[in-house]
Amino acid sequence: MDALALAEQLRPVLGEDAATAEISRSQLWQWAATGSELATGERVTAETVRGQIETEMSELRASLGDEDFGRYRFEDARDVFERVSLGDGFEEFLTLPAYELL
Repeated sequence: MDALALAEQLRPVLGEDAATAEISRSQLWQWAATGSELATGERVTAETVRGQIETEMSELRASLGDEDFGRYRFEDARDVFERVSLGDGFEEFLTLPAYELL
């Protein structure tokens, strides 16, 4: 299969992934911006979100191993996600700052 055919097959999947990421980061931005309260009583802040991101990154690194983790741009992805989910202002689209890294 050539690269163009593969890209055509992946387009719906990548679009769905981007849409899911947009929804997730928008919700996190709103929760952190308003200090929403979790069922535990804890308030959502930029620090609680960053803490959860750190936990997820650590688990990902542990499951992949340092070598495989280092092969991919997870830190770039983290930076973009934090920027669009915790920034002072609401970024219109998460894909715009991500494209800057390509």
